[in-house]
Amino acid sequence: MMACASALQPRAPRATHRSATASHKLCDFLPPILCCGCASRFQCGDFHDGGVEGGKHLKATAAARDNKTACVAGAEHVTYQWVDCERAFIAQRYDRIAGLIGLFDRLLFLPLDLRRRAAARLSLKPGDRVLEIGCGTGRNFSFLREAVGPGGKIYGVDLSRGMLGRARALCRREHWRNVHLTQCDASEYIPCEPLDGILFSLCYNTMPHHRAVLRHAWKHLHPGGRIVIMDGKLPHGLGGKLVLPFCLWLMKHTVLGNPFIEPWNDLAATAHEFEMEEFLFGSWYVCWGTKSTRIQELPTTMEHLLAAE
Repeated sequence: MMACASALQPRAPRATHRSATASHKLCDFLPPILCCGCASRFQCGDFHDGGVEGGKHLKATAAARDNKTACVAGAEHVTYQWVDCERAFIAQRYDRIAGLIGLFDRLLFLPLDLRRRAAARLSLKPGDRVLEIGCGTGRNFSFLREAVGPGGKIYGVDLSRGMLGRARALCRREHWRNVHLTQCDASEYIPCEPLDGILFSLCYNTMPHHRAVLRHAWKHLHPGGRIVIMDGKLPHGLGGKLVLPFCLWLMKHTVLGNPFIEPWNDLAATAHEFEMEEFLFGSWYVCWGTKSTRIQELPTTMEHLLAAE
């Protein structure tokens, strides 16, 4: 079943480019926890749906960094990606904002019921095993525990030590013994058992290798299990253009990410069944896909010969 079909149609990227100044002077007036890390290397280019137009990775030169400039490709294709997926830098950025997640929820008008809805769309049962990728400080754990019960298992993965430190403190306070946390890159995480559901929570567009992480996640999901992606996005029409400058500032100075990739397209292309719902005029969404119960891979020639004997 497909939902929001019109929203799933890819848009043609613009071919024109223009330059714009991306000043870092504001960092001089921000507390260190909100500074964007101007000295860090960044990569800029015309990104569309998670890729770079024409397959070319345009790295900002030292001169460009000194001049505080960035590449801008029209109003719809502006983003920043960090060179070579520097894990240490990404982890450090989220370490600095670990104590501000609750504040961000309020400032960004995160719908109060969005986390509960995302957990519900996993269709978990008591005793199930669920993985949350980008679990952060554990703000979804209570909803996942409601679904799997004390007999189920919750696995959380995050790259940030600071985020996981707060998540572990939460689990100790609540005496949640069935929550298991791991600090690592989600593309390298190997669960100790097959999973019944996987949740990407406010993290998909922060991972430069998001498609690789999604492919990796499908491999460890039970047939019939679901992957749910919960995140924010640019609203439709004029609203998206109005909030674009703020989104870019936010992703430059606090969280990382690419507001122009469309995770629902990635999930719809790989799921057996797919649905999506939007909230707050298209500013937030939850989409989910089901893994097929049919055999995904054809047998090898040798397996055919053995079966014929």
